[in-house]
Amino acid sequence: MQKKILDILLNADDFISGQEISEKLGVSRQAVWKAINALKEKGYEIQSVTNRGYRLVSSPNYLNESSLKSLLHNKIIGKNLIVLDSVDSTNDYLKKLGNEGCENGTVVVAREQTKGKGRLGRTWQSKKDDGIAFSVLLRPNVAPSEVSAITPLAGLAVCKAIREYTKLDCVIKWPNDIIVGRKKLVGILTEMSAEFDAVEYVITGIGINVDHTSFPEEIAFKATSLLLETGRHVDKNEFLACVLEHIENEFVKNNLELTSTALSEYTDLCATLGRSVTFQRGTRRISGMAVGVSEHGELKVMMSDGTISLVNSGEVTVQGIY
Repeated sequence: MQKKILDILLNADDFISGQEISEKLGVSRQAVWKAINALKEKGYEIQSVTNRGYRLVSSPNYLNESSLKSLLHNKIIGKNLIVLDSVDSTNDYLKKLGNEGCENGTVVVAREQTKGKGRLGRTWQSKKDDGIAFSVLLRPNVAPSEVSAITPLAGLAVCKAIREYTKLDCVIKWPNDIIVGRKKLVGILTEMSAEFDAVEYVITGIGINVDHTSFPEEIAFKATSLLLETGRHVDKNEFLACVLEHIENEFVKNNLELTSTALSEYTDLCATLGRSVTFQRGTRRISGMAVGVSEHGELKVMMSDGTISLVNSGEVTVQGIY
């Protein structure tokens, strides 16, 4: 009942009486009063005025389904939205839902990940409510070879959202990190389930460092957070709604393809370009100059002999970043 009352308060333009709430829900005013007090104990600031009723003043700054749904106006991404207190991995949780047939655009958000997934099998975790971890499931009607644009489009969307919401001059480190200065702010991991020549679903997991004030010693030199960069806390629900709306916009308007417009915007924001890079090819470490990104999201690297090598995966070290 608390969730239903919170939904009513979130959508009310002004005070709403306890009597009106009780009639909407078919419960007693005493039950409404108890639920309001329980919400207050959870950190919701609810104003109570005699003969006027209740008004939601502010919400606690943690991710919650009611607040996020009230702020999100997407038609696809997040229309089916699940917010969890804690999970091992949002990607793994969403895989289970994907195998059970959940709808296109389903989003799973977690206040805490205990075994968050990164590239090359890495895991990471952070304290509850320090970051925003979420995964988006898509069911594109394409061949497995045609999903390569999803990661760069997601990166472009998140980068644009952060720039809009925080005014930070964040940029993209190819292929899947958002950085500020020389430090990582966001990581993106895309995984796919396919059969033969058809994609069953694609899951893009995104982790954003939000309220971190410190990091483990081994990554402190290359990690940062919105709080460290801006000096202020963001409203997590409002910020995530902004991110999800940008993701839907990029996915829909580009039809999950790296169009010429999207590619131009991506390359303009890509800090990797114009820098010396080193990448792995088989057992060899190869160096060259990053000069562009292909329409399939591959990094174009100019070798010492002037030829162009396309890099589509693996670990890439960028001079001057990490």
